Amino acid sequence: MLSDVPKDIGWIEVIVGSMFSGKTEELIRRLRRAEIARQEVAIFKPEVDTRYSSDHIVSHNEQRFPSITVPHAADILDLCDTARVVAIDEGQFFSEEILDVCEKLANQGKRVIVAGLDQDYRGRPFEPMPQIMAIAEYVTKTLAICVVCGNPANRTQRTVRDGDRVLVGATDAYEARCRNCYEPPASDA
Repeated sequence: MLSDVPKDIGWIEVIVGSMFSGKTEELIRRLRRAEIARQEVAIFKPEVDTRYSSDHIVSHNEQRFPSITVPHAADILDLCDTARVVAIDEGQFFSEEILDVCEKLANQGKRVIVAGLDQDYRGRPFEPMPQIMAIAEYVTKTLAICVVCGNPANRTQRTVRDGDRVLVGATDAYEARCRNCYEPPASDA
């Protein structure tokens, strides 16, 4: 797929899915391949994501890759001058300024890869990921396995009571669920 893309232009790739679907694992796989191709990579994550490491992106199966933590998406622009590949994990935790950042980087001839949740725990689109998907050249949707029935899962079930849209957690607060086993929260409170 990407092997026949010209090397003198930039583009945006998006990896989306529910929690536990392998988004970060796929991001790390792509970054390792870029390094094998001797492309300079720069990896970023939002400062709100402190689950596993402050200086690595880490998948739920404990694969890790060195990264830079930034408070705002705009900070990425000053930190990746020489990088050919710019990766952003947990894109849903950035504001909509990430759209302009991705566009600027791709227009500079960089390969931009963004991974993140496409839906929040209420089953609603998790901005700004739908907007990034709209401007991307490539979109990959990953599926998890439903912990209830074993079917493909595309929803994130919150298992603790908390009405905040952003609650950083892992198996302590979330499960992957299929459409049939997902239980929408009783209220938005």
